[in-house]
Amino acid sequence: MTQVRVAGQSAGSGQLTRPGGVSAQSAGLIRTRPMRDPDFGSQDVMTRRGWWLVVLNVLIPGSAQVLAGNRRLGRFGLGATLTMWALVVLGILGALLWHQALLWLTVGGGWVSWLVLSLIQLLCIAYAVLWVVLTFDTLRIVRLVRTKNYARIAIPLVAVLVLALCGSGAAYAANVVGSSRSAISTLFGSGGPSLPPSDGYYNVLLLGADSGLGRDSMRYDSISVVSVNAETGKTTIFGIPRDMPNVPFAPGPMHDLYPDGLQAHDDAECGWGSGINQLTNAVQVCHTGPSLYPDAEKHGSSPAVEATKDAAEGVLGIKIPYYVFLDMNDFAKLIDALGGVDINVKERLPEGNVPEWGGPDNAEEWATGWIEAGQQHMNGDTAQWYARSRYTTSDFDRMRRQRELQDALLKQFTPQNVAAHFSEIAAAGSSAVDTDLPQDKLPEFFDLMMKAKKEKLTTIDLTPANGVDEFEPDWNAIHEKVKAALHPEPSATPTS
Repeated sequence: MTQVRVAGQSAGSGQLTRPGGVSAQSAGLIRTRPMRDPDFGSQDVMTRRGWWLVVLNVLIPGSAQVLAGNRRLGRFGLGATLTMWALVVLGILGALLWHQALLWLTVGGGWVSWLVLSLIQLLCIAYAVLWVVLTFDTLRIVRLVRTKNYARIAIPLVAVLVLALCGSGAAYAANVVGSSRSAISTLFGSGGPSLPPSDGYYNVLLLGADSGLGRDSMRYDSISVVSVNAETGKTTIFGIPRDMPNVPFAPGPMHDLYPDGLQAHDDAECGWGSGINQLTNAVQVCHTGPSLYPDAEKHGSSPAVEATKDAAEGVLGIKIPYYVFLDMNDFAKLIDALGGVDINVKERLPEGNVPEWGGPDNAEEWATGWIEAGQQHMNGDTAQWYARSRYTTSDFDRMRRQRELQDALLKQFTPQNVAAHFSEIAAAGSSAVDTDLPQDKLPEFFDLMMKAKKEKLTTIDLTPANGVDEFEPDWNAIHEKVKAALHPEPSATPTS
């Protein structure tokens, strides 16, 4: 029997062939699966394929392996990518729709928050590592030796640069989460008991001090009470002069010792006066602090702070369950972490401590520097001196400057600024701040802070400018002033 050959078909094989000896079956495979089975002999095809694989690895990590490499690794990468996207979307929805629950899970839930933040940090680190593996595996399956000469350098260079940019985002997220967990544990790990608002307000004692250069003990440079309306977030700050004498105490250990108010001591061993800023000496030096307030340390406070709370309650006539203490030495680091503050300086102020021979009249001789009048952008060190300088001005001027600094600092706490410098801010805040605020109150306080930014801040300093005689204050009149500020009488409706 005669065997008939058909053009383009090998004898006896039944398989059509294309010119060059490539089978039609293989040719169809190249057309339908160009990523997995490309024309390896064409540099143009391999170069285009290489760029596509790199782009796919950036946009959808794992997809390059599914199309052209190890499918098992690719499916794992795709699953991890989809999981991360789902978690991000869930986080955004939580922030928009269930922000109280999200805040509780991340910052206000005690050990639950610690566990959630640890898991998030672990996932971010694991995904960053997986992305590195996928990127280098993508470069393997690109087969750079078969691409054009320029692409052999350009493709891996672009892939590594994009990996550094995108992968560093996951690494930064892990670092932010870790810093958050550490800061929360440090600041709120031993907070006081969680209490409801008092008469509609959360009242927090705000103290500023340092025990640095030239000081033999901790004395408060700044004493104020922040009252936040528990419904509206409207905030009022009451400034208490640091040298206000003979302050009364709310019922408690100090009231039992000094029912007529804090009195000056003549005991040389004690060596403290009657000003409210001397309470640290009064409690720790002249009395055994832990015996006066045995639960203070357990709740993240101290006997001196608790005594100052009782004094502030006696001065203002309101309940003050919590405090925030700012160490001015580390406070400068926090300002630097936020990028400095902008303040309009009203008068020229000296920097430096007055030596024994110095005084306001010869400040030019002892000042280590000057803060000039006018609009200033201050770093942490300058801002610290701005808040502390008092030798050429009065204590009342210093209280005003401290309020200006507080306001300028709050303006720096924008989401963009905090996100850009979160690790530095968290580290500085952990060393600069002490508080007994309970962790489970953080979601509620966060909501109040957001509301407070929409309200006008009210500041009332107990100074002669507000009708208060610092050295002979009328405590009942002060109580009435505080009550009127926090609970104003409703405006009378005119009758027709």
